[in-house]
Amino acid sequence: MPVNLIAPQASDLLAVAGVRIATVEAGVRKANRKDLTAFVLQEGSSVAGVFTQNRYCAAPVQLCQQFLAPEALARSGGIRAFIINTGNANAGTGAPGLAAAQATAAATAKLLGVSTEQVLPFSTGVIMEPLPVARIEAALPGLLEKATQPAAATPDAWLDAAHGIMTTDTIAKAASAKAVVGGKTVHITGISKGAGMIRPNMATMLGFIATDAAIAPELLNSLVKQLADESFNRVTVDGDTSTNDSFLLVATHQAHNTPVTALDSADGQALYVALRSVAQQLAHAIVRDGEGATKFITVRITGGKDKAECAQVAYSIAHSPLVKTAFFASDPNLGRILAAVGYAGITDLDQNKIALHLGDVHVVQNGGRRAEYREEDGQRVMAHSDITIWVDLGRGDAQDTVWTCDFSHDYVTINADYRS
Repeated sequence: MPVNLIAPQASDLLAVAGVRIATVEAGVRKANRKDLTAFVLQEGSSVAGVFTQNRYCAAPVQLCQQFLAPEALARSGGIRAFIINTGNANAGTGAPGLAAAQATAAATAKLLGVSTEQVLPFSTGVIMEPLPVARIEAALPGLLEKATQPAAATPDAWLDAAHGIMTTDTIAKAASAKAVVGGKTVHITGISKGAGMIRPNMATMLGFIATDAAIAPELLNSLVKQLADESFNRVTVDGDTSTNDSFLLVATHQAHNTPVTALDSADGQALYVALRSVAQQLAHAIVRDGEGATKFITVRITGGKDKAECAQVAYSIAHSPLVKTAFFASDPNLGRILAAVGYAGITDLDQNKIALHLGDVHVVQNGGRRAEYREEDGQRVMAHSDITIWVDLGRGDAQDTVWTCDFSHDYVTINADYRS
């Protein structure tokens, strides 16, 4: 069961002017489930994305990066659609996989009357199996016809899409926010999927956030990277970097606000805070729905020389199987946390300056167990489903935060049975 995560409802979500969405059953891998989703974007929309850093990246990732290159965007006139399938990752498929991704984009483009370069394909699911292009192409006419209906522009369509992109997720992930920008109320809605192979950069996740705000197109690339760094690039379930990670940001410009040209302006900050809220909600939902997760763990590192070393220590803790299994067992074996701090790779770390808090309990002071610490206090905190680990390195003013979960028996079971 997800950790303190409530399934989204359509009433929680906001429509985004300029975005139409439809989802259908294509039988990509399993029958009787919606597994093919289309986003159709208003002409003139701006799109930017960040993708997996895994060098063995999937065919659709390669194609998306190609189509989002500045020269391609200048040639095509901009992205008009996404086509997303679940059940098959189209990764580890070589040249035929790249041809399959291209064929899916081309078939979608033909039906929409746009160029192939204006369609971004996305896939998630089992790696190293051929993409069933024929099934996808057979479902496209009905899918895109559905995308022309009034219901395609409603919050219900967003919720259907959140379900349609799931793999081992147990719950759909969607969030919305509003902001006042340039005197206009702008809407933001996003969906994501992911539960395993979660580790930046980024995770086996797909994330799509759209806003009707007008944003200067040249700002979008830096904006999506900054959002990823404060959300999807700060979560981990198991330390495995996927082949298919993709996070896309869409601005349709339909709110008709004065375009945001800088994030350090009042309008830029109002918009960024709302966008970050949605991105972090989606990222946290992935961890809370981590495969077999029973605990949601915030790892906060302070007192670092710079943000990078704080993240380095945070991930060392968050990736430790010994730490994660101790949290599953509610066992305050907190020396495992200190060990993970010590092997994080900071060569000049002074262990005598380290402090550790577990929730509201001060455990370690000046590098050693605090005299007042009692194990029953640690057990009390470990019994909670939401827990914070706070480590102060005592060497500077920098800080960073990573979100993770525990390892349970179910994590092994889910991944052992995934293809069956």
